Amino acid sequence: MSEPIVQLEGVGKTYQRDRFDIRVLAGVSLTVAPGEFLALMGPSGSGKSTLLNLLAGIDRPSTGRIVVAGKDVTRLSESELAAWRHRNIGFIFQFYNLLPVLNAFENVELPLTLTKLKKAQRRQKVEVALEVVGLADRMKHYPRQLSGGQEQRVAIARAIVTDPTLLLADEPTGDLDAESAEEVLSLLERLNIEHGKTIVMVTHDPRAAQRARRVVRLEKGTLVDAPAVSLEAAR
Repeated sequence: MSEPIVQLEGVGKTYQRDRFDIRVLAGVSLTVAPGEFLALMGPSGSGKSTLLNLLAGIDRPSTGRIVVAGKDVTRLSESELAAWRHRNIGFIFQFYNLLPVLNAFENVELPLTLTKLKKAQRRQKVEVALEVVGLADRMKHYPRQLSGGQEQRVAIARAIVTDPTLLLADEPTGDLDAESAEEVLSLLERLNIEHGKTIVMVTHDPRAAQRARRVVRLEKGTLVDAPAVSLEAAR
């Protein structure tokens, strides 16, 4: 069997507010296999986004161990973590986070400007990513010239352009109408099935969760398994 992409062991997260400790996660253990599409559900305040940020190395756990793509990220320095994140993590946000002064091509190219790739190599990768998300004909458009669904697809192209080991999506359809949401979910499903991308998606929407292969729930900072969702049921 291949090694898991994600392995969490007894992960806890506590924040300090004034003199009080606020526990967000408590003893979370989770394994995600290569090529899996996992939906993480739970009520507001259950710790879903915190867990996603820990997986991305954006935040650090208070207790426990996190291994992603074979690397114990809890042991990395800030500079090592930044380099690791750039190589291994693609992050999709609810509100796209595109730069309005850059067109679609330039937004997608942004992560590649931190690499040693030549301009021609960057162009090729950006064009492939935009082709995958169905926006090759919109590469010169600015965010203000795109619909919300198109903006999110540009954001997904930006997330996959470096060919990351793990895609993390935080409520990727939360700001979209029903039709655009279906397009984005179909794209994520295709990235998982056709391109073998490992995806962890936070969502509050059961219809979005049905696109995943497995669903788990967070309740008051504790992980609770939910019934697996078959590929047939997701279609």
